Amino acid sequence: MRVAVPFGKSKIYTALVYKIHQTPPVGYDAKDIYQILDDKPIVNEKQLKHWSWLTDYYLCALGDVLRAGLPSIFLLESETLIIRNEIFEDESILDDDEYLIYEALQRQSILKVQEVSAILDKKKVLPIINQLMIKGVLSVKEEIFEQYKPKLVKYVKLNDRYISNEKLSTLLVELSKAKKQKQAVMHYFSLNASTKKPIKAKTLQEVAKVSASILKALVDKSIFEIYYIQTDRINYEKTNGKLKELTDFQETAYQEIKNSFKEKEVTLLHGITSSGKTEIYTKLIKDTLHLNKQVLYLLPEIALTTQLIERLKIYFGDQISVFHSKYSLQERVEVWRNLLYNKKKTQIILGARSSIFLPFNNLGLIIVDEEHETSYKQFEPAPRYHARDAAIVLANLHQAKVLLGSATPSIESFYNAQKNKYALVTLNRRFSNIQLPEVELVNLKEKYRKKQMNGHFSDRMLELMQRALDEKEQIIIFQNRRGFSPIVTCNTCGVSAQCPNCDVSLTYHKFRSELRCHYCNYSRSMPKKCLACGGVSLSTKGFGTEQIELEIQELFKDAKVARMDLDTTRGKYGYHKIISAFQSQEVDILVGTQMLSKGLDFANVSLVGILNADNMLNFPDFRAHERSFQLMVQVSGRAGRAKKRGKVAIQTYNPFHQILQQVTTTDYINMYKEQLEERYQYKYPPLLRTIKITLKHKDFNKVNRGSEWLAKSLNNQFLNNVLGPTSPVVARVRNQYIKFILIKLPVKTSIKQSKIVLKKIKINFQSIAEFRPIRFIFDVDNM
Repeated sequence: MRVAVPFGKSKIYTALVYKIHQTPPVGYDAKDIYQILDDKPIVNEKQLKHWSWLTDYYLCALGDVLRAGLPSIFLLESETLIIRNEIFEDESILDDDEYLIYEALQRQSILKVQEVSAILDKKKVLPIINQLMIKGVLSVKEEIFEQYKPKLVKYVKLNDRYISNEKLSTLLVELSKAKKQKQAVMHYFSLNASTKKPIKAKTLQEVAKVSASILKALVDKSIFEIYYIQTDRINYEKTNGKLKELTDFQETAYQEIKNSFKEKEVTLLHGITSSGKTEIYTKLIKDTLHLNKQVLYLLPEIALTTQLIERLKIYFGDQISVFHSKYSLQERVEVWRNLLYNKKKTQIILGARSSIFLPFNNLGLIIVDEEHETSYKQFEPAPRYHARDAAIVLANLHQAKVLLGSATPSIESFYNAQKNKYALVTLNRRFSNIQLPEVELVNLKEKYRKKQMNGHFSDRMLELMQRALDEKEQIIIFQNRRGFSPIVTCNTCGVSAQCPNCDVSLTYHKFRSELRCHYCNYSRSMPKKCLACGGVSLSTKGFGTEQIELEIQELFKDAKVARMDLDTTRGKYGYHKIISAFQSQEVDILVGTQMLSKGLDFANVSLVGILNADNMLNFPDFRAHERSFQLMVQVSGRAGRAKKRGKVAIQTYNPFHQILQQVTTTDYINMYKEQLEERYQYKYPPLLRTIKITLKHKDFNKVNRGSEWLAKSLNNQFLNNVLGPTSPVVARVRNQYIKFILIKLPVKTSIKQSKIVLKKIKINFQSIAEFRPIRFIFDVDNM
């Protein structure tokens, strides 16, 4: 349960009781617990075990895991801001103290906890605030995408005094002159007779074709009464669709997975794009639900939940809940509470990586779709966990099974399958036996030499696009960089606009006419002249999705173009609007970043264009080639999924690059063997474990001295298995200078012992006064 605990003189934090014991602390006096906040536990024992594992494995504090795991509405603090809920009207349900807070919020829309304490003249106010949140009177402020309000549905009922027939007759006579009001009352009776359910005010307005003011007039005359019912915000209706019949190949894969679960806890499903992996998942979900067990379906991208809900609610509509960061705090708390009490609507949880923290009671199956995706890795803040690995441990605690699915599995997962740690099931036929798309490499070097380029498009790419548009088919254009242009340069002095807080140039966003840093979010309006020399001739270098969108609009004036990147999907329904428009063929060409590569299914897409494959391939990272292959194969897989074979055009300066040749034939096995050989040679995962240490501080010299001291200490313990210290590509972010040290742990090394040594080194490092202010970060299994 949660308890309020005092820190210092005035600060109060929410803590979670982890263990009850009778051992008094040594060296200090324990304070009393301020208040117990819950009647029933909000976290279960299996969750606590899982959180402890995350703490030990990822070298972070249990408090970090608590903060990441619990929706922040549960973490009341004495500086929490309290906001009035505009919809709430029923004052009768409030007691005296609650009414005083409600009244104060009428005058002032935001209050601090200390102010509430002063109003009530009480110290213990958090339980009262908690009750007011449950009653929907107020909400707790946090920076969320859209300030969401508790969902109260407005209902109408007839005043009790009109129940008798005589009174009814009198009422109808009274209303004979007010035609619209009489119409509303008559329709109320017909609805009441036909549905026998409470009647929504909105429904009555629609059926009776009357306005809200007519209903208000009837309420003022005490003929109707208005009341509100708080409902769950997320409800999916079941449409009683039957599960699709599996093809022979899908059925074989399904049976192989079922058999593999008898011997192994984890199975890797390596199914090519558009092979119908989701249909196999639905069959396995149905089997798990028959055993009265819960299913967790993990997705790498919030955009995917939009499409998947539409597919799954046909079969399991009333058993699905969704959990991810675009949902408001209240919505997430609702899912949490429903799961805690094992309600029917939480038998299937669809969610992003944070779903692994939820209070499952009886988990039977975890599906990790597109398991190779880097989105499953949490980078900032701690715990820096990988949802795929954490899900496998969670399943183990529940004695559940894990299915990892991907067309391009991560090398780590495929290596585990080859070593017989996981079971491996292969599905290498597309649904309806449609062939994999034909991949064509376009040589940009030749095209520029022959002057066959129009902007950033080669003549061949434009020809293929025109052909697709003529046949009323859709196109996806992939460019893995948002904004208009990454660099704005002065043609006179050559200086480019830099971020004042980071060592990186500012990206030009034409739509807002601003320069923005993609690391710290610093922005300023686009200057009219160079800030260094005053020259007025400014030019842009490089290109992003915004520029491509504008170029396409110029080249294909009749085509409808949309863009899908971080800038266009910020709102809660941003993804939904774009995906729905593209699916209903209101949009002909969709331009986007890597969001497009993650398992989306569009039937009418016949062409996928990748504008610059070289950027990805030349990234300074040992996983660059693996990721480039995965990204290009996944984006290519969006083409030709329903009717006919699709086409993929990849523009590159180096068409003979080994990875690009492997993409053209979707040759995953050869890519895997080559990458594994390289990693064996240079000693990288999956053949050993890595732990990255990051040091950050605003003083460059201090970070340098600290990193040198730390590297020497690590070298004494880990010998030649330490790389660094080195500066990353962007060596300063948010005015903090960064140094990396990478530790490679061979397979035979005890991970547990190594972590104990690392913790001791960290304590020694932080015991030196000069290095204490330096931020010290562990990243286990860094990506």
